[in-house]
Amino acid sequence: MKNTVRTFQMAKEKGEKLTMLTAYDYSTAKLMDEAGINAILVGDSLGNTMLGYEDTISVTMEDMIHHGAAVARGTTNTMVVVDMPFMSYQTSVYDALVNAGRLMKEGRANAVKLEGGASVCEQIKAITDAGIPVMAHLGLTPQSINAFGGNRVQGKSEEAAKQLIADALAVQEAGAFAVVLECIPAKLAAIITKKLSIPTIGIGAGNECDGQILVYQDMLGMFSDYIPKFAKKFADVGTMMKTAFADYIKEVSEGSYPAPEHTFKIDDDVLDKLY
Repeated sequence: MKNTVRTFQMAKEKGEKLTMLTAYDYSTAKLMDEAGINAILVGDSLGNTMLGYEDTISVTMEDMIHHGAAVARGTTNTMVVVDMPFMSYQTSVYDALVNAGRLMKEGRANAVKLEGGASVCEQIKAITDAGIPVMAHLGLTPQSINAFGGNRVQGKSEEAAKQLIADALAVQEAGAFAVVLECIPAKLAAIITKKLSIPTIGIGAGNECDGQILVYQDMLGMFSDYIPKFAKKFADVGTMMKTAFADYIKEVSEGSYPAPEHTFKIDDDVLDKLY
């Protein structure tokens, strides 16, 4: 069954956990879809994992559209959520609506995600009023990394925790169908999850959220530039890939690949006519 905003809400009401992973290309998305993942986030984390940037700030609308469309072509039942990149929605409600529309039309998204709380509620309302589902994102919001002064856990003080709760309620009121909670204390995430009627998706926010999301390169051991505390390695695919690459180099260098079973034949009588 196709995952939609309605199935997300039904999962929340039934107490069923939701699963999300990031993906940025057709073949990876297809594997995730076949595995039964509920949703794929085409995250602006592609700036780090795919494009080699130090942060997500440099990611463009064109980047998100390009990767979003590739992921969408690889999915059948999985919901595809595409990140709105830095400065694609902060500048004005008009810009937010236009760019969200582009991600839906050109990027083939099923929903968009944007970072921020009360400060972006006007944008969330306008986008949802236009019929575009919005996933919100609170806590450690990577586009604000310079303002935070690094990757720091959010919501640890009383004031900060109360603000996160207020922001969560605000984005829900504005029309968001779900909210990502990143790098906040588990007990705070549990409180927010209970207060909201929409699903919470945790990343570094404990197991009492309604669902979880990870960057797929982190959970497969494919990205070593920065490894978050919350990222569990479910398989060491990175090491497997490096071993395979080294084996390929060795066999090509020694001439054992390609072997006869990897080559194509031609009749000897045809060859005789070539000399």
